[in-house]
Parts: sequence; C-alpha cells; structure tokens
Amino acid sequence: MKRIVVFTGAGVSAESGLKTFRDSGGLWEEYAVEEVATPEAWKRDPQLVLTFYNKRRKQVVEATPNAAHKAIAALESKYDVRVITQNIDDLHERAGSSNVLHLHGEIMKSRSTADENLLYPISGNLELGDHCELGSQLRPHVVWFGEQVPEIPHASSIMSGADIVLIVGTSLNVYPAAGVVLHAPPHARRYLVDPASVDVVDDLSVKVIKGIASEAVPLLVQQWLQESEVD
Repeated sequence: MKRIVVFTGAGVSAESGLKTFRDSGGLWEEYAVEEVATPEAWKRDPQLVLTFYNKRRKQVVEATPNAAHKAIAALESKYDVRVITQNIDDLHERAGSSNVLHLHGEIMKSRSTADENLLYPISGNLELGDHCELGSQLRPHVVWFGEQVPEIPHASSIMSGADIVLIVGTSLNVYPAAGVVLHAPPHARRYLVDPASVDVVDDLSVKVIKGIASEAVPLLVQQWLQESEVD
C-alpha cells in the first residue's frame, strides 16, 4: 500500500474559521505573540497566557472540519496516510484521520511544568492551580516561540517513507517545521495546494495547485482514489 504523507499548516484550519497568526497582522485576537506565546510570557504573566489559550481552545471546539480535512481522512480507504500538521487544533482527528502527528503540540491537552512527558486532556478551561500528579502547574501542551520542536525527528522519519507528499495550507517558510518536507525520498511525487502564488524550495520539485484547500484537496483526493483502483 502506497504511503501518502500530508503536511498541513494554518491555512487548512483557516477555512474552518480559525484565525492564523500571519493573516492577522501578527496578532492573535489582539494579543501580541510576545505577550502570550513565549516561555518569557509564561514566566511573566501565566494568567494572561492561560486566558489566551482558553479563548483559542473555545474557538477550536466550536469549529468543524472542512472539506479538505474530510478528504484527507478519506484517503485512508486506499492508502497508508500519515498527517504531519503544524496546527494545534484537533480538526484532522475529528474529520477521521487516524495517524496525526502534531509538530507544535495540541491545544486540547495540557502538560506538566515539572515533567513534559505528563500529558492530560482538557475538557474546558485550564486555570492557575490546575496541577499535575507531581503537584506542578499545568501549561498548554503547545510549542511556544523560542522553544525546541521535539517531534521534528519523528516527522522527518515519517516523511522519509512517503510515496506521495501533499502540502496544504503552509507557505513552507516556518522553520524548522518546513524542513521536514526535505526528507521526502527522491521518487516521491510532491504536490502543494495554495490559493496564492508561492515560492517553492528548488530542491522539492513540487507541483503547485493554485486553489483553496476545501476545493482543491477533495478534487485531488478523488483523483488519487481512482488511481488506486487502477493500480
């Protein structure tokens, strides 16, 4: 069974109504990134950080997967599909994708500030005084600006086994995450779906499909599902 590795960014979730950092003038809901999404911000004002992520989590809960998310999940009927996403929402999972790696964490989870391996699901808000089993404050399970991205080696390993690579909703300008795509093997077919004209890394040999994700991805998926029947 051929492996399709789907690499997604904020653009795919934007079509579900979730704002992206880059499309909002460097602000998330009127918050500057330095105020709410860095280790320094957490040390300075953890309550502000928690309030910000509680708002974002509420938006995620209220959002629904769009046609692109659903089409990606549908590929599993004929292919070995692995999703690598820069997004912290759970829309891929709710659309039905069963193999999703979150490079930048998951907003629906918290983690211990004493042991980063202790993760807990969040059903509502995360508050000051919510502690892990070691007695330490819980923080959002997300990678903040200035922090390491620990899942990069895992993602690169997954990408190295791709027969087809589908890139959706990302300009490939955010590193180190964008560098994961460079680990696709030479034989892999590469496609990038984006509504704007994009500059693609020369080494990638990517076929660019200009269009919004919710329209272009379902058409591409339909084509690949038909191909699989011929194969």
